Amino acid sequence: MKTIVYFLVYWIATIHDKILTINDSKGFPLTDKQLHFLVIGLLGLLMIFIVYPIFKHLAESGHTMVVAWIYVFTVILVITFAIEIGQWYSGTGVMEIADVAYGIMGFLVIFLVFAIIRGIYHAILRLVKKDRD
Repeated sequence: MKTIVYFLVYWIATIHDKILTINDSKGFPLTDKQLHFLVIGLLGLLMIFIVYPIFKHLAESGHTMVVAWIYVFTVILVITFAIEIGQWYSGTGVMEIADVAYGIMGFLVIFLVFAIIRGIYHAILRLVKKDRD
């Protein structure tokens, strides 16, 4: 996990540097904050064009739990990283990738237990409905 995070940080930093280089070499008068505004805004819109059809299909095919899971998983990622960054910044703890990994693993394991219980519940409902027909 630590290797993946370092790779992502390096990759994002590389892209950031390339965008700044293009901005400076072409003589664009954009500040770093203006570039963040444009790049993140465009990235978000691109993600909408990709994610919306997928989520729409999942919702129309009755897979709203998958949509909810993806959303919650994303929020959990943000929260776990925010907690670690907050601990580092405030000095109340040590910022460790292992803490992030364990937090995410906790969500995955607890959700798996929930999914199994939910699956059993829905299987029983199908059996009961089948017996009535």
